[in-house]
Amino acid sequence: MDSLSQIALGSAVAMATIGRRTALWKAALWGAVAGTLPDLDAFIDHGDPVSNMTLHRTESHALFYLTLAAPLLAAAAAGLHGERALFRRWWLALWLALVTHPLLDLMTVYGTQLGLPFTDHPYGVGSIFIIDPLYTLPLLVGTGMALARDGRGALRCNAAGLLLSTLYLAWSVVAQQLATRAAEAALRAQGRQVERLLVTPTPFNTLLWRIVAITPQGYAEGFHSLLDEGGGVAFDDFPRGQALLAPLQGNPAVARIAWFSHGFFKLAESQGGVFVTDLRMGQEPVYIFSFRVARRDGARLLPLVPESAGGRPEVGRSLAWLWRRALGEPLAPPR
Repeated sequence: MDSLSQIALGSAVAMATIGRRTALWKAALWGAVAGTLPDLDAFIDHGDPVSNMTLHRTESHALFYLTLAAPLLAAAAAGLHGERALFRRWWLALWLALVTHPLLDLMTVYGTQLGLPFTDHPYGVGSIFIIDPLYTLPLLVGTGMALARDGRGALRCNAAGLLLSTLYLAWSVVAQQLATRAAEAALRAQGRQVERLLVTPTPFNTLLWRIVAITPQGYAEGFHSLLDEGGGVAFDDFPRGQALLAPLQGNPAVARIAWFSHGFFKLAESQGGVFVTDLRMGQEPVYIFSFRVARRDGARLLPLVPESAGGRPEVGRSLAWLWRRALGEPLAPPR
C-alpha cells in the first residue's frame, strides 16, 4: 500500500497496543516509524529496473526478519523515553506495527515475499488497489481524533478507525470473489479456454474490477462493476507474443518477470527492441512495469541491460471513464 496508509496503520496499531501506558503521541510516532521502515528498501538500487521491481518487498517485508528487528526498535523507543519498564509492551506494539505492513501489502497484487528466508514466493491477494481512500481515511480520522482528544474516548476513536479499515479489507476480499464468479461465468458462456485468471480492482475503489484471462491465443481483458446490470462481461483480445518466448529463453529479465508476475506477462517487439510487460498493473495499452530487454540483430535477439519503458495513463481521461464505469455505465475502456 501507499506510504500514508502504512504510516496511519502503524500509528493506529501501536496506539491500540500500548494504550494508556504511555503518551499516545509517543505510540503514534513510533508506530509511524515502524510502518515506514520496510519501504525504505525502495531506495536501494539493485542495478537495473527489473531487479529493482522484483527485489522490492523482499527481506525488509519478511515476517522473520521484521520479528528479529522488533526488539531492537522497541529498545530504542523505551530507552529514549525512559520507559524500560514498558519494554515488553513496546516490543509487542512495534512488532505488530512492523508485521502489519507486509500483511497489508499482501492484499495488493504487486507481490510481497514475506516468507523469506524460507521461500521467495511473491504473495499477492490482489483484492485492494495500492491507494484506496476508503481504507486509509478511517485510519487517519481515528488516529487524528485520538491524538486531538488524548483523553476520554481517544482510544475508542482509534479502535473504531482500525475496525472500519479492517472491515473494508474484508469487504475487498468478498467483492473480489463476487467479481471472480462473474468473470468465470462470462468466460464459460463465451466458450473461452482460460489458463490463468486475474481479477483485481481498478484504482481507488472496490466496485470496478479488471479481469485478465491468459488464453492459448494470447490474453483477454475485461471489466466488471458490482453495479453492472446483468452478468455479462465484454472482453477484448490481445496478442501475448508467444512466438518470442523461444528466442528469449534464457533471458534473465524475461524469466524474472515471468516468475514475479505468476505468468501474467506479455512480450512484444517494436522498433528493433523487445519488451516484456507485467500485465497485472495498468490496463491496455498502458502498463506501469514494462521493460526493454533485448534488441533485434538479424535473426537473433541480443539481451540488453533492462531499461524501463512503462508509463501511466492520462489521469483526467482515465478517471472520468473509471467513475462512470464503476457506477455501472456500459462504457468501452479508453484505448
